[in-house]
Amino acid sequence: MIRAKQSALVCLTSACGLILSACGDSQPKSPQVNNEPDSVLTPGQVFDLSKWNLTIPLDLDNSGNADTISSADLANYQIADFFYLDKNQHMVFAAPNKAITTPNSTNTRSELRQVFDEDTDDKVGTRNPKSYFALASNPEAEKFASIGARMQATLKVNHVSVNAKYGDKPPAYSVVVGQIHAGKLDELRDLESGFGWGNEPLKIYYKKYPHHATGSVFWNYERNLTKDDPNRIDIAYPVWGDGWNSDADPGKTGIALGETFSYTVNVSGDIMYLEFSSANHATVKHQINLANNLDANGQIDEYDQKDGYRKDWLFFKAGAYNQCSSKDAPSFRYPACPGTGDWQTDKADGNYTSVTFSRLELTAPVAMNK
Repeated sequence: MIRAKQSALVCLTSACGLILSACGDSQPKSPQVNNEPDSVLTPGQVFDLSKWNLTIPLDLDNSGNADTISSADLANYQIADFFYLDKNQHMVFAAPNKAITTPNSTNTRSELRQVFDEDTDDKVGTRNPKSYFALASNPEAEKFASIGARMQATLKVNHVSVNAKYGDKPPAYSVVVGQIHAGKLDELRDLESGFGWGNEPLKIYYKKYPHHATGSVFWNYERNLTKDDPNRIDIAYPVWGDGWNSDADPGKTGIALGETFSYTVNVSGDIMYLEFSSANHATVKHQINLANNLDANGQIDEYDQKDGYRKDWLFFKAGAYNQCSSKDAPSFRYPACPGTGDWQTDKADGNYTSVTFSRLELTAPVAMNK
């Protein structure tokens, strides 16, 4: 865990650019000018970040992995270019296409991860159920920090990568702005139930093709299967515009860069309730039972696990999880988006993502009328 008491990591002024640029070529370099955040306050002084930790696209401790800032340190932490407040006191996340990543991903991120207790504030992989919430039907639900949880956010996407070698691959030109992630628990994996594989029952996407005026907002449910199972794919549900497999221009039905929208994710009992709203669009609501293999349309998905995510350990994430992976490989997950690893160059070339949150709250779940 990266601790803010290490002075090199509390980057509040442009002097931090000198520190970052000296850390090697494996991470993006910060500009040497105009490098100060727009606010002298930190995000943790405006937003309640006491139940989050933060992953940034840098390896300042030379561990070989993206750095994580603990929840205790977030109260007074920001880093120019990647996590800071803008002039409106809104929280900005940014991540280039090419930079250091977490061990189980090829996608860069500036992203918050839900934690419940400072004593169990850990990266994905901790074995303490008090660091997670569970579904009501989880056979050991009483051991978890919470049964269900709710996340509410208001945000705008400022930029997504405008370049991709394989622009026809679904993740190209997109960013994930909210997630529910399951714990990756290697020694406890269960082929029968899907438990422990670290899959994602929810990813909220924004995607915009470079030649379109607006982009699409949609959410994906990932089947809870093993990594090498060909049926382990994401099922996309459009909100405004289209899903990630369509290159149709969403036009007026879509969301423009810089246009504000909100989402609420309420996991109550075994049901995930989703609500999306925007001033210029109709409110959209979806729901799905996460403890079986019925999809969000109420149809049986014969390829998914019968128990869905019933036995899994769950947590929220929010921020800018750049989906424009620079990896060049056959899988549909790798659009081979360009990047140099130098932040100033990649930003100038449009090879990055940026998201601004004006609201982000974690609360207990709200019971819903059945």
